[in-house]
Amino acid sequence: ADLALYRAKADGRGTYRFFETGMDARAQARRLLEMDMRAALQCDEFQPYYQPIRDVASGRVVAFEALLRWNHPQRGLIAPINFIPLAEETGLIIQLGEFVLRSACADAATWPDDIDVAVNLSPVQFKNPNLIASVTAALEEAGLEARRLELEITESVLLQNGEATLTTLHELRAMGVGISLDDFGTGYSSLSYLRSFPFDKIKIDRSFVSELATRADSMAIIRAVTGLGRSLGIVTTAEGVENDAQLELLRREGCTQAQGYLFSKPRPACDVALMLAGPRLRALA
Repeated sequence: ADLALYRAKADGRGTYRFFETGMDARAQARRLLEMDMRAALQCDEFQPYYQPIRDVASGRVVAFEALLRWNHPQRGLIAPINFIPLAEETGLIIQLGEFVLRSACADAATWPDDIDVAVNLSPVQFKNPNLIASVTAALEEAGLEARRLELEITESVLLQNGEATLTTLHELRAMGVGISLDDFGTGYSSLSYLRSFPFDKIKIDRSFVSELATRADSMAIIRAVTGLGRSLGIVTTAEGVENDAQLELLRREGCTQAQGYLFSKPRPACDVALMLAGPRLRALA
């Protein structure tokens, strides 16, 4: 009954499910993954990878986004989609998030002074009363200036305990940390959030970028968001850029920054120097 209830909740609530034998197998696999994750935290199996973010006009790398990877000794590289949701359900995301934050700040401290680092914060991390202290400690331990750290949040963070969340965001902003609204355009109230908090950056979701050349509505949304960014003085970053045609359309619309496989897949910290030394974007007349 408990497994059937869990499945009903996972399928969106307000529904019911009958128990099936496969549910037990999935529950056991989930429990095994959780145990492996706890062990992995002790064995340093997690590693931050970095994907460059480029200025569209100049082609220069201006930042790297830190993305967590799990190199499992038996299963190999496990995709974040297969363990991050479980980490959030179990609360392990607090430890994982702290690890990424400290590692990213330490790595960024070794980069050129004009290169920033972006770190994602989950809704669970925002419920942690020690968040401000964790960010402060990570910056101080690494010797990294707060201005070089960007924290990315999604709309789901803002949906929980709005006043307390905004207070935390303002405290982080007062420290000098940049705040980005990730997956912009996919939620219900993204525009209203731009009025309640002065974000430094809005990241345009990859779902709009992937259909830029084929769907007029995607182009209209990109045009509206980049125009909004210009009017409000907010940097706009397009995610999931995979080809030159998409980049050219983004450049025409005045998008500030871009990231995606066109420039590089996420790579380990030891490859950051290579990504910085790589060829700049071709000049687009």
